[in-house]
Formats: sequence, structure tokens, C-alpha cells
Amino acid sequence: MKDSLPSWSQTVIPLDVTISRQANATLNAPFVRLWQAFLTGRVLLAAALVLLQVSGIRLQATVTPLVWAVCLGYLALTLVLRWTAGRHLPAPRAGLQWLPVIGVDIAAIFLLQVLQAGSLNYTALLAIPILISAALGSLALAFGTTASVTILMLILVSWQNTTAAGGGAQAYYQTAFACAGYFGVAYLTHELARRVRRERALALYNRLRTQTQEQVNTLVIDSLSDGVLVVDPSLQVQQVNPAALQLLGLPPDHAQSFSLASRPAWEPLKEAVVASFTHVKPLSTTLHLPVDGPQGPTGLHLRTRITEVSAPDTDSRQTPGAPYSLCVMFLHDLREMEARLRTEKLAAMGRMSAAVAHEIRNPLAAIAQANALLSEDLNQHPGQQQLCRIVGQNADRLARIAEEILNIARVQQDGPQAMGQALALDHHTALCCGEWQAQAAPLRGLQLHLDAARHTIVFDEEHLRRILVNLLDNAQRHRSGTQDAASLQVITSQGSAMTGNQPWLQVWSDGAPLESSVQRHLFEPFFSSQSRSSGLGLYICRELCERYGASIGYQRLARPTARGMVEGNAFTVIFRSSAGAPAAASLFDSIVV
Repeated sequence: MKDSLPSWSQTVIPLDVTISRQANATLNAPFVRLWQAFLTGRVLLAAALVLLQVSGIRLQATVTPLVWAVCLGYLALTLVLRWTAGRHLPAPRAGLQWLPVIGVDIAAIFLLQVLQAGSLNYTALLAIPILISAALGSLALAFGTTASVTILMLILVSWQNTTAAGGGAQAYYQTAFACAGYFGVAYLTHELARRVRRERALALYNRLRTQTQEQVNTLVIDSLSDGVLVVDPSLQVQQVNPAALQLLGLPPDHAQSFSLASRPAWEPLKEAVVASFTHVKPLSTTLHLPVDGPQGPTGLHLRTRITEVSAPDTDSRQTPGAPYSLCVMFLHDLREMEARLRTEKLAAMGRMSAAVAHEIRNPLAAIAQANALLSEDLNQHPGQQQLCRIVGQNADRLARIAEEILNIARVQQDGPQAMGQALALDHHTALCCGEWQAQAAPLRGLQLHLDAARHTIVFDEEHLRRILVNLLDNAQRHRSGTQDAASLQVITSQGSAMTGNQPWLQVWSDGAPLESSVQRHLFEPFFSSQSRSSGLGLYICRELCERYGASIGYQRLARPTARGMVEGNAFTVIFRSSAGAPAAASLFDSIVV
């Protein structure tokens, strides 16, 4: 790209900067205007010379045909060049590209000076090509043009002396002083033009860097999850990102500039900005903004920072050079901050639980072994045998829970999916439900609606039983107090378009609807709405489902019962029916919290 730029553009730009064509056009704009003005001035000068000859005829002065030819030819050449070369600067280096401009001017002026019959002196016009070569060309071109003018003027003076029309030595001295002045003017003009080019190149470079930095800042601010507001002392918002608009309850297409004083609900923000400007120091506080809707006030953690820059001289509202402060406000959603903190705590608790589960496996194994030995010595005592069986069953249950917690920790660390085995969904669902009903006396009411007899799923049998038992226990705790068996239902289906044609299992109970705050944390570990619950049941269900490419979600659905259609809480597990890829995203994926 550098080869396509004028050489003077390369010399004035810093070495680590490459200016594009558009930037180069902006840099050359004043010189293009100067070039066009010079070409227009040549046309006017040629027209003036023609009019001068016309006025000479009216004054009965002698005008030779050669003078007419020079004037008219000069006018024609200037018009052609103005029409063809007015939009493009010639290369600044000395070369043939300057002959139609500077060469024609010098030739025309000297021919008029030689051919004119009166006392007119055209040599003063030679300053024009010297100035334009110094302003738009290189220093070599400027000095070359001046040297050419000097030689021609000395030749002209010498010729005039030989024809007895000159002034002798005095004419040589005048010519020498004039040419020396031309050299000085050419050098100063070239240095001034070079300084202007450098200043414009640096200004353009700084402007491009500023624009790039503004774009980077805008991209960074817009991508932040925390809200950012930039407010001036008049409480006018100068910049706002989408996250801040959402926290303030504004639509995404809201205007970027608005006033904090326009709404009474933003009074806490207004007070924080005023306090920051008053004390000229950062501020950190927690506030609540009332918003319309069922969620209640929006809790925000606010941080402010004060910036200070010089006000532009053209701003009539500020004193030139006076400090112009801006307040940058960072808005953090308290709910998100609490969620992150809760996630960190849960991760720590998960690691601790895995460690505890690992440590209790050995004592549990000892308890189970001691219980087995004790049961051998109590063959003649049925009551004590029942107690041993109870101890053994609970020890086995605790061992399975510890092993599952360790398996979940391994899955979270390693991530590979388990292979599982092919299971008949309806058959194993019926077996698990029968075992669950038989665990309590009297028999717990339950309705089965099995409609996936032809489908097999890829799952581990014990893990499927564990998921179903957890869901049934959860549904039993939250079902209504009626004795209707239909208040707790287990449904299987062979799939539909909504579930990606994957078989699914659903546990439904007619319990009260869950609060939105509870729904958000259903599948989080150690979260429970009951004080005696560990909060691991649904979390283990989700983790076990993910091991086999399945998904679990919550919905509020209506099911037919003896009392009619009744709404209840439904937990649905969508399986993959083969050993292939996991099931595609479905409707329930958007419900999982």
C-alpha cells in the first residue's frame, strides 16, 4: 500500500502507522483544494492575458500574432489541464508530470516577456510556479523550478543587454537579488507545507486511534454483564450499555441519552451521582429501585468513579480549558452476585461432600460386616433379626448414596458420558414403582400410565431406580392430603415432536404450585424448601440424567383425576433411545434452571 501513496505522505507519518486510501484522501484534502485553486488561477491568469491583449488593441497598442498565439494557446492548455487533472495531485518528485503545469507557465511567461513590444514586465508572474512547486512538490522540484527561472532570467537580461535594451550591471544585480529571494521563498514555502502535512498526518493518526479506542470501549462496555452508565454533572446520561438498560427496566432500543431526573424511581441513582460529584471521590453502595411487575424492587450494587478531562474550547456551556467531570456508574444485580456467591459456596460444599462420602465408606463397610456377623448369632431371635435387617438396609443405602456422590464428583471432573445398558422403560418403571409402594404400610396410592412398551432406553438399572425413587419421594411429600390414588401418577410415553421423538418418563402429583424463587434453584445441590431434607435428591437426578444423555425439567401441568382436571407439579425425564448421540435440545431444556 505504501507504493500507491505519494512519497511525501510516507515521510510525515510515524513509521509504525499505515494510512488507508480513505485516510490518505482526508490527509491530502487541503492540498487537493490548493491544487484545484492553482489550476483555476492559471485559467483566470490566461484569460486575463487575453483580455490584456484585447485592451491593447483598443488602446491602439502593437500586438503581434505570436503574442496572440501564446496567450490563446496558454488559455487552451490551462482549460484542458483544469478539466482533466483537477481531482488528482501529481507526484511530488521532480519529473515530466510537472511539465504541463510549471513548464508551460514558465515557457508562456518568458515568451510573453520576450515577444511583448511595450514596457510590460511579466517576470513577476514567475513567482506563481515557484510557489506551487514548493507547496505541492519536493524540495528538489522547488529548487529545480527556481534554478530554471534564474537561468532563463539571466539569459533574458543578457539578451536584453546585447540588444541595448537592458540596464547593464544593474540589471544583473536586480535579477540576482530577485532570484535569491525566489530561492528563499521556495525553501520557506516548502518547509511550511511540510510542517502542515506533518501536523495533519499526526492529527489524522491521533483521530484514527481515538476512533478505534472508542469502538473498543463501546464493544467492551456493551458486552459487559454489569450495567454501565456515564453521567455528566447535569445528570444527563451520555452512554449506557444494554445491561444497564435491562437493570433500569428500559427497552433495548431506548435512546442512549436521557436524564436521571426524568423518573422519580431513579432518585437513589441521582443522589449517588450528586454525592460523587460533590465529594469528588468514588462511591460504593447498595440500593433498590422500584420496578413494575411481580418481582418487586430491583436490588443493585452501585459503584461510581469520577473522570476529569479538559472541556473543548468550542463548548459554549463550559469555560474554555475548565475541568469537565463525568461520573461512570457500574451497576451490579444483587441477585446475580448472590447467585455467583451461592455457586461458589455450593462448589465448595460439593467438594467437601465428596470428601466426606469418601471417608465414610470404610466405616459403613465395617458396620455392614459387623451387622452380618451379628445376624448370624441371632438366629433364634426374630425381632433382633428384623433390627439387623433394618441396619443392613440403611447401611447399604448410605453406601449407595456415598458412592453416587463420588460418582457425581467424578463426572463433574471428567465429563465423559456413561455407556449404560438397554432397558425396557415400561418394565423397569413398573418394577421400581412396585418396590416403592411396598416399602410403606399401608400401601401408598399410585397410578401408572405406561405407553412406551416398544421402547428401550440407554441407562443403568440402579441409577434409573434411584431417579424414580427420588422423584416419587419428592412427589409424595408434596402431594395433597386426599386419599385419591390419582393424586400421584407416573406416566411414560414413546415420544412426540415436542420431545424430539425421544421416550420420556414423568412423575406428577397434585401438590401446590412452587414459588418462582424455589423453581430457580430446584436442581441445585443442598437446596431444599424443607428443613429436614438434604437438598441432594433432584440434584442427583439431574447429574445422573446428564451422565446418560438424558434431561430433566419441571412443569406445571393439569392431569385427569377422579375430581376432574387438576393442576399439579410434573418432573419429566427425556431419555435417549439408542447408544448414539444424546437427545437434541427440547422444550424442557428451556425450563431447567
